[in-house]
Amino acid sequence: MPKHQQGSLFDPAEPSSPVASVTAEGVVVREVRCKSLLNRSGIADYSFNCYTGCGHGCVYCYARFMQRFHPHDEPWGAFVDVKINAAEVLTRQLRRLRPGSVFTCSACDGWQEVEAHYRLTRRCCQMLLGAGFRLNILTKSDLVLRDLDVLAGREARVGVTITTPDEDAARLWEPRASPVSARLRVLREAKASGLETAVMFGPLLPNISDTPEALARLFALAAEADVDRIWTDTLNPRPRVWPSVQAFLRDGWTDLLEVYRCVLFDTTCRADYVDQLNRRIRQAAADAGLDDRLS
Repeated sequence: MPKHQQGSLFDPAEPSSPVASVTAEGVVVREVRCKSLLNRSGIADYSFNCYTGCGHGCVYCYARFMQRFHPHDEPWGAFVDVKINAAEVLTRQLRRLRPGSVFTCSACDGWQEVEAHYRLTRRCCQMLLGAGFRLNILTKSDLVLRDLDVLAGREARVGVTITTPDEDAARLWEPRASPVSARLRVLREAKASGLETAVMFGPLLPNISDTPEALARLFALAAEADVDRIWTDTLNPRPRVWPSVQAFLRDGWTDLLEVYRCVLFDTTCRADYVDQLNRRIRQAAADAGLDDRLS
């Protein structure tokens, strides 16, 4: 499919409301209005985000570059803008857009905590499926199980992201995402509902989830859940990611600072690392009998 400019994924929302609420986790939530919702994407035909920002607070989150387009006083992971007119805008767009595949979602987790209250992602998924679109879902939240009634029997694939098989490490790197065990439950229950399933192992964290032992555990989990498709991702130096990762490593993981700096910024080091990592991934997939499901 043709590539589109990354910026075309997003339309700036109107300025945030001066009225904000704060969740129990300290995430600032504002209600805003958007001008468009479903946008052309380089990941699928389309993508949409009912929220700007994400309360999961993942250290490595690539979407933090969005603050270039939506400046906030709060750091990434500490704010969420809720596009309260998302369904209204999507209704207008569906009158003129041809059905296709929709990546759900590209710059936030559509099932993060605020979705339990606003239910915008659920409503938009219903509308898209009703209009003949196919959904490719990727989430770190077991809240998506709430919506299996909407997804089951429809053109939808449910996927979860798992960065590390270690629950303790996951809680540190992804502090407000669902536990790894809950994400695995999503895969099992989605599969039991007759849905195609997928898992994204990534970004694989150097010396944490990229080792042969960790990869073997990850692929064993995928085999147990009988996932249909597996993707992997290498940690990348996307805009604004390194300052977040660097600050995190300095607070208890200082022995990994140079390792991460090398992997991210030393061209020769990174090329060697990626080559070796791909070899380990292929070996782990083969050992688990899943090499035919690895994308």
